[in-house]
Amino acid sequence: MTHGKQPLQPRKQPRQVRAELTRQRILTAAAHVFTEHGYAAGTTNRIAERAGVSIGSLYQYYPNKDALLAELLVRHLDIGIAATEEHRWKDRSEPAEELIRGFVRTTIESHLHDDPRLLRIMLEQAPLLPELLEKVNHHERVLLETTKDLLDQHPDIRVTDTDTASRLVVNTVELVVHRLIAEPDPVDATRLENELVAMLTRYLTC
Repeated sequence: MTHGKQPLQPRKQPRQVRAELTRQRILTAAAHVFTEHGYAAGTTNRIAERAGVSIGSLYQYYPNKDALLAELLVRHLDIGIAATEEHRWKDRSEPAEELIRGFVRTTIESHLHDDPRLLRIMLEQAPLLPELLEKVNHHERVLLETTKDLLDQHPDIRVTDTDTASRLVVNTVELVVHRLIAEPDPVDATRLENELVAMLTRYLTC
């Protein structure tokens, strides 16, 4: 989605604790307003009112609501990246099914951090900034490398084309979880985890 040439970067990078708290309050308010009113009706005036700041103060930090949504997406990505990169198929001596479950569960939990309605807005409305795309691409490269390494070495794995298999595993988990958790009637997280794990385990080990 394009948004013209309006600036999307935050105007002010807080250097003091008070300023950072104000920025976080504005971001939290934006998340609540977008969730409750939708993106079109989630105006900066509503966000400023919810945050308890003047509209002028909000504009000191963010030039428009696109910048706010972009920042919320960055926060969402950072949480997911931190969680999945910490996991990184931790204990490779475990059975393949348990390793797959750990990866799937970590991905689901990172998506449950945000309201499903906000996830849909970020998926459909967030501006595709170059730095966001690079962040996503870097995260995917790291996951693909570690997943392929696991598939090459784990004794339970039966697939022979581990390059393609690693791409299928990483993208299936990321895309399916994002889509189904963000639906208006989201799939139960435990059922989603169990079915995804069963599907991937059969594919990789049979």
